[in-house]
Amino acid sequence: MPQITVDYSAPLDRRGFARALHPLVVKTVDASLDACKTRFREVEELVVGDGAADEVIVHVEIALLPGRTEEAKARLAEAVLDLLPAHLKATDGVRLSVEIRDLDVSYRKR
Repeated sequence: MPQITVDYSAPLDRRGFARALHPLVVKTVDASLDACKTRFREVEELVVGDGAADEVIVHVEIALLPGRTEEAKARLAEAVLDLLPAHLKATDGVRLSVEIRDLDVSYRKR
């Protein structure tokens, strides 16, 4: 925990983003730096709306152990949205989104 997944079709400095994101998560929601894990999944094909235009996206999902307030999760989401443009090679037309959610009670780790 935190489990972070980044789906992207925009040119993204993945390693730089993760290295900046992890301390931000620690500071904002009181997590441990060593617990932050980020997976990147490149989106090969994407259709938005009627599909008439080529679109590019970056969607970040951060799953946390339960207990953070909705306000803390909202602050983290805004901070991540603010961080993303610095790690994109181009920002024009890129759709950015962030979801902060609680891990399910079934979550286990070793």
